[in-house]
Amino acid sequence: MSSITTYPTLTIGQTTEAIAAIGTTNTVLVLSEPGCGKTSILRGLAEMFGDKWRNVGDSFEDDKYDYIYIDGPNKEMMDLAATIPNHASKSMDYYISCLFNMNNPRPKVILVDEALKVPKLLQPIFTRMYLEKTVGDEPLPKGSYILATSNNSSDGVGDVLPAHTANRLTIVRMQKPSMKDWLIWAAERNINPIIRATVAMYPRMMKSYLDADQHDNPYIFRPSSTMLSFVSPRSLEKCNPIVNAKLSEEMTLALLAGTIGERGARDMSAFIQMEKKVKKFDDIIKNPEGIDMPHEDETAAILLMLFQGLDHIDTQDKLNKFQLFVNRIKQVEIQTLWFILLMRSNKARLGRYNETVNKWAIENHHLLG
Repeated sequence: MSSITTYPTLTIGQTTEAIAAIGTTNTVLVLSEPGCGKTSILRGLAEMFGDKWRNVGDSFEDDKYDYIYIDGPNKEMMDLAATIPNHASKSMDYYISCLFNMNNPRPKVILVDEALKVPKLLQPIFTRMYLEKTVGDEPLPKGSYILATSNNSSDGVGDVLPAHTANRLTIVRMQKPSMKDWLIWAAERNINPIIRATVAMYPRMMKSYLDADQHDNPYIFRPSSTMLSFVSPRSLEKCNPIVNAKLSEEMTLALLAGTIGERGARDMSAFIQMEKKVKKFDDIIKNPEGIDMPHEDETAAILLMLFQGLDHIDTQDKLNKFQLFVNRIKQVEIQTLWFILLMRSNKARLGRYNETVNKWAIENHHLLG
């Protein structure tokens, strides 16, 4: 286990940046455990390159690249290329699938998902593509990127990498996002405050089975566990429509359990019930220094109030008043988390020019090192 946990790893942001830097010459294979956002790298590259593409099916004439997603295990030979008889020349012509949009001279950004589960018949095509940047005998446009994703072999989900294929690739092990990084991502995508508060309260949800002392973690994917539903960045996002639906307690718990597992579901369900009791944002703004503060042992309630505040603040006046409320929180760890999330959110501009926030930062600079 120590040889795995000490192997150099990159965050998803670093992985995307690395692919952008070397991806026209090196095919990068990204390995991580299930549900960590590997396929979202394609979108991340589009954002980094300044293109409009975001999802499969998008097409924008002014984009600099064509973005192509290939679901490796579910492709057949005819999905990629085929030889067709040419009766005039009495020979066989090689035709490339329209999947690759080769009639358009734009360079391609191709993601081969679940690359290590590709059918054996297709592996030679992909292996050559990785090394030579071709589809069969047809070269890809100059400047094209190819990247591949799959799971760790230690995940036990059927990923096998032959040595001769590995030698054609640059292999990157990608980390799960940290709790703070996931909270920032979740805020940008309007994930319900209840879900974000749950993760902040139970940071073990974002741990990896490769981390030390996680053999008994009740939330996450573990190869030795028979648990089908578990907490991952992907499954947490799928909780959003469940929480937003505001169904009965029984229905919500059952749906959450089938999405993130029973332990995570019960913890998140407790936050849902608590939401009805915590002070609302408007009430805090009306009297930030006088409104009743949850007891310092009621961390869950405080976190829920913070995430609701982060979603609702849209003016300097509201931020100023909410910061006065935050200053009353006794746990400096929670105050620090609030500041970090604020300054890495789309409200950062408000924070930079807010006198009350800046005063807190100056007085507590030792917490931010």
